[in-house]
Amino acid sequence: MSLPRREFLAGMAALTVSTAAAHLLAAESASPFRVSVINDEISQDFGRACEVASRDFGMHWIELRSMWKKNIVNLDAKEVAEAQRILEKYQLRVTDIASPLFKVDWPGAPKSKYREDSSFRANFSLSEQDEVLERAIALAKAFKTDRVRCFDFWRQDDQAPYRSAINAKLTEAADKAGKQGIILVLENESACNTATGAEAAKVLEAVKSPNFMLNWDPGNAAAQGEKPFPDGYDLLPKERIGHCHCKDVVRHGKKYDWAPMGGGIIDWEGQFKALKRDGYHFAVSLETHWSGGGSPEECSRKSWAGMKKLLEG
Repeated sequence: MSLPRREFLAGMAALTVSTAAAHLLAAESASPFRVSVINDEISQDFGRACEVASRDFGMHWIELRSMWKKNIVNLDAKEVAEAQRILEKYQLRVTDIASPLFKVDWPGAPKSKYREDSSFRANFSLSEQDEVLERAIALAKAFKTDRVRCFDFWRQDDQAPYRSAINAKLTEAADKAGKQGIILVLENESACNTATGAEAAKVLEAVKSPNFMLNWDPGNAAAQGEKPFPDGYDLLPKERIGHCHCKDVVRHGKKYDWAPMGGGIIDWEGQFKALKRDGYHFAVSLETHWSGGGSPEECSRKSWAGMKKLLEG
């Protein structure tokens, strides 16, 4: 970690109100969703990412993961203040803090063969996870969002021996976040123990905390071999979906590649219609991932064009 815990938390406390004006000024989209993009899918230059999201994509929301070549939880107080200034300039509101919480091996489990050695500039040990959670909560308050993204540890081929303890850890973290008005949203991630809609439904049944919801990612579910819509989605308790990532997938035999929105196998038009039907009104956040269209910014532009058409469908 780049800062002592007390110094970081004290700095965050002084920054929790500076974006209030931006929240009042930001206009709501005609969409029932909080249409957004993950900032670093466009650029590590946070100012440029916000400019594109606001002025070119016409968005009022943005999701924060990494910027200036630092993971979100490693920002210092000055960098947070600068990010707040940029958000206010472009009248953008924050959907959530896309933290790397619990993207580590479960203690006592074999080292996962699915683990990602460098995941969006996050390289935190098991012993640092409590501080990652503290920082993510402080950042959520600073950026005026009630949501922090988490995972449930690197994937094990046999997670049964550890599942009850993992669920208990998720419950504990959600309760800790809830005491400060924050909701944890668990992302189904193919490299982690919850990868599909079917697996997510089981975890949501086990972790009943009102401060624990799902970050539904149909792309990740498809990459794990599930048909995310309608099959995976139909299994989910709709009132527990608190965030949604948007990317597409193409299959090559048993392998997959990312694709621009609308260019893959996922029925995104059907998924968006179902979310509207079921009263979902939180984020649908573009997570481009696809790299076949040039620079990250150009890839995100092309994927956003596809996503926009699907949302209008």
